[in-house]
Amino acid sequence: MNIDLDAVEIRVLGCLMEKELATPEYYPLSLNALLNACNQKTNRTPVVQLDEATVLVALRSLKERRYVHQSDASRVAKYWQSFAKDHDLGGSESAVLSVLLLRGPQTPGELRIRAGSLHPFDSLEQVDATLDHLIGAGLVAQLPRQPGQKEQRATHLLAAPTDGPEPETAQPGRMSPMPADERLAALEQAVAVLREELEAVKSQLHALRQSPE
Repeated sequence: MNIDLDAVEIRVLGCLMEKELATPEYYPLSLNALLNACNQKTNRTPVVQLDEATVLVALRSLKERRYVHQSDASRVAKYWQSFAKDHDLGGSESAVLSVLLLRGPQTPGELRIRAGSLHPFDSLEQVDATLDHLIGAGLVAQLPRQPGQKEQRATHLLAAPTDGPEPETAQPGRMSPMPADERLAALEQAVAVLREELEAVKSQLHALRQSPE
């Protein structure tokens, strides 16, 4: 399966999958909530500091691939992912894949602990069965067992090929640079989004002032 997402797209998709399971009451996510999820300092490898423009570029690319969709039902745009549904992933598969997207290669034991907050796993056998499903779908692969380790690590297969370091050894806070023209377009889009949100707030304040006490 040839998906080839860059590092920021992987972070955005992983966050949407994670938050759909972890906090469904706050899902879909606004741009601000998604940005906070991407820059979260816990359960992330590496920890990064992305800006709105960078996240908007990733969202635009994911929307073009139809992995992510935008809802304009409320005054503030919200974003949700359909990748899991489109690839027939259940709760266990989504939980495991989101952890691999957000934290890099993991052993089944690590996945049972770290994905367990998103979906309960009663045994390592259930984690292994979930990994088998993801491997069969072409979304995950097993890495060679490292010297001194009893368990093999699993890794996702959604990343584009790169000549740089592997995700688990990359410098914290570093992600692929954005071309200047894309960054300018993203900044313009970010300004437009902020203006829309400001106008929405102004409208709400005006409505409150006009309403009888």
